[in-house]
Amino acid sequence: MNGMSILICELVGTAMLVLLGDGVCMNLNLNKSGQKGGTSTHGGIGWGLAVMVPAFIFGKATGAHFNPSVTIALAVNGSVSWGLVPFYVIGEMVGGFVGAAILTIMYHDHLAATPENDVKRGCYCTAPSIRNTGLNFFSEFVDTFVLMFAILGIGQTVAGDTGLNFVFVWGIIMAIGFSFGGVTGYAMNAARDLSPRLCFALMCPGENKDADWGYAWIPVIAPICGAVVAALVYGIMPFPA
Repeated sequence: MNGMSILICELVGTAMLVLLGDGVCMNLNLNKSGQKGGTSTHGGIGWGLAVMVPAFIFGKATGAHFNPSVTIALAVNGSVSWGLVPFYVIGEMVGGFVGAAILTIMYHDHLAATPENDVKRGCYCTAPSIRNTGLNFFSEFVDTFVLMFAILGIGQTVAGDTGLNFVFVWGIIMAIGFSFGGVTGYAMNAARDLSPRLCFALMCPGENKDADWGYAWIPVIAPICGAVVAALVYGIMPFPA
């Protein structure tokens, strides 16, 4: 595919991922939502599906990255040309904003009915349960290392065009969320965190919004580091030919 086709597919796919994923958060947490109070199990399964659905749609076209960390790691290991990286990343980051913007319109009245800044912001982006810069960075690093290492392993093991690998990606997302989600919210993805965070700051109803920009760099840098290290480690594993 050419660069613009990749950009468009990644934009739409990432928008759908954020629409469905952050939609779960809004559905479970905002006042006057008919499903407010749902459990973390609901959220974990929903986020897994949010990744899987667009992956089935766009997987054959672009590989369904929807995540700058994945794109950069695949460029580091030679699976993706560096010349295509900007098209992937721009599509992903814009798509993340678009998905969050659509949700802001859909849930406008519910956002307006929810006075707590942290609750509303948490529907768009992540935050640590205990603020500790080093450990928060390490958490996002480990989360994304597991994500990238597992994606590479599943891609190697599951052959053909059945799409079964995307079902297993759903399992990866759920496993990471169920095991580590309570630490930093398992962002693993700047397009899922930074872009919706910007949308929150610009579009969410309410005054004096705090987007927690002091923390915002961690879900951007740590996932890139974790994904790149995972790709490098996977590349030296003694798997049979």
